Amino acid sequence: MTETLFTKIINGEIPSYKVAEDDQFYAFLDISPLAVGHTLVVPKKPVDYIFDLEDKVLADLMVYAKKIAKAIESVVPCARIGVAVIGLEVPHTHIHLVPINDVGDIDFKKPRVELSHEEMSQVAKEIADNIK
Repeated sequence: MTETLFTKIINGEIPSYKVAEDDQFYAFLDISPLAVGHTLVVPKKPVDYIFDLEDKVLADLMVYAKKIAKAIESVVPCARIGVAVIGLEVPHTHIHLVPINDVGDIDFKKPRVELSHEEMSQVAKEIADNIK
């Protein structure tokens, strides 16, 4: 598979608000968030469609996303962390973790939240500091 936008982010060629990283996965704030704390979790190996991932990678991705979701919950007041996998925007598997209070909060057609660089950096740091 060719290099994707997310591969460039993972490799540091494009800046991101990194929340967490290990040898398999990378988590970073969405730069056009639906809510404060909206985070993307991606495997480092670019696979376009989530259901084309090997079973173990898919399972590990969900467990990794769970750790990130718990950290987001501890930082951003919300009822739940909504999970969405659309898969059409970037040809690289990614999971959206979105703080929600209502089912309509995870509507990708709604206006996005605008945050400053400083606010994004602070949110990323707070989430990173709360990963267990």
